[in-house]
Amino acid sequence: MPDISPDPATGWPEARPTACLVLADGTVIEGEGIGAITTSTGEVCFNTAMTGYQEVLTDPSYAGQIITFTFPHIGNVGANEEDVETVSPAQGSGVAGCVLRAPIGEASNWRATRRLDEWLKARGIAGITGVDTRALTNRIREKGMMNAVLVHDPAGNFDYEALKRQAAALPSMSGLDLVPGVTAAQRYDWSGTTWRLGSGYGQQEGGEYHIVAVDYGIKSNILRLLAEEGCRVTVLPASASAEEVMALQPDGIFLSNGPGDPAATGAYAVPNIRKLIDTGTPIFGICLGHQMLGLALGGNTAKMHQGHHGANHPVKDHTTGKVEIVSMNHGFAVERDSLPPDVEETHVSLFDGSNAGIRLKGKPIFSVQYHPEASPGPQDSHYLFERFMENVRQAKKAQASKAAVGA
Repeated sequence: MPDISPDPATGWPEARPTACLVLADGTVIEGEGIGAITTSTGEVCFNTAMTGYQEVLTDPSYAGQIITFTFPHIGNVGANEEDVETVSPAQGSGVAGCVLRAPIGEASNWRATRRLDEWLKARGIAGITGVDTRALTNRIREKGMMNAVLVHDPAGNFDYEALKRQAAALPSMSGLDLVPGVTAAQRYDWSGTTWRLGSGYGQQEGGEYHIVAVDYGIKSNILRLLAEEGCRVTVLPASASAEEVMALQPDGIFLSNGPGDPAATGAYAVPNIRKLIDTGTPIFGICLGHQMLGLALGGNTAKMHQGHHGANHPVKDHTTGKVEIVSMNHGFAVERDSLPPDVEETHVSLFDGSNAGIRLKGKPIFSVQYHPEASPGPQDSHYLFERFMENVRQAKKAQASKAAVGA
């Protein structure tokens, strides 16, 4: 197989490589190791975001994946303790590794507390620099996302034949339930709000509405935006039953993002989502939550060729006619032709025409394929939290009117 490592004459990597990425098709890529000194495995994808690499590397939806950043200069603003999307700052990242073009330089940002490579090492994430990421991205676009083994060894001792066999034997992402590795261990309450210059993150005192979020790999900024809308937020593990959710008397239910195959996680999650739908409680789902809501409503999901990973994806909202730029991270998608007549497609990707949003006609239940909290990314989609809260307010008003009539 061809070697798509850069020419050593460029200076990337050093004469003796300290890291390698071995793809399942036998391709060997050499470079300079960064971060944790370890061997990791995962599905290789590419991310087109130009900023927000720290949020990307702590997004639980990337569990089991090795991220190739297409932007060449990653690490130039360093790392800090605030831009972390796993709920607990001490929580390990689900990402299996990262692939970069240029070596990591000194941090150049007033918020930085350390270099990115030091941060990667502290979080146990291995990486490789000096890679022709354009060539690797083209390979993924042509052949699809494939498994790989990433090794960081300062001594440069690599058994390539053994690594090729290991990469080829790795299981496909199809059929994998990766949610147990990233979901909350137990119920907890959330009150933190969004970050502001000069004051950092705030706190929501009280809250008029109670939202229960089912955690399939939830990101911190989702919870912050819910709290920002004036909500009391309770987070439950992915294994929570519909009865456990409804016992908390939620005004609204949020189905979070997460990694892996929605059909695999849906084996236990979808029956509960169906019961929640039947209650008539407003529901808002994103990413994996969107896919499993689609399954619960009678649709199907399928593995994508290269997936959508980036903070610059155009999506059209059919309900308003507007186009928004969104943050996406998914390797599976809802198949629009499988949706029943009572489910309306609300959003569509303008990159490839794939489904990006649905709603159940006649009920306050909707979902989108992308990450509307956009950490990293643009804030075009924050309106969806307002749309969700309007559903919650209307449902509460209808409930109060019904109670008054009954009295």
